[in-house]
Amino acid sequence: MGLFRRRKKTRLHELGEAEAYHHAYGAPSVEVRTVKLPPRRKRYALRVSGEDLRRRFQERLEAREDAEEGKERP
Repeated sequence: MGLFRRRKKTRLHELGEAEAYHHAYGAPSVEVRTVKLPPRRKRYALRVSGEDLRRRFQERLEAREDAEEGKERP
């Protein structure tokens, strides 16, 4: 047994976010305030998906390579 035994503190209740912030940082600053942002606007539907765009690009690259290979052969 050691000379200094630590007693485990028992909390009567769980700390909420505001109370934990107060314990960690002290009173909130007058310069900082919390604001509620409006919800994001809905995204619009695109005509082409990213996967379709990637596939078409790959097809064009392959067609270019095939055309270049045909030109090199006499």
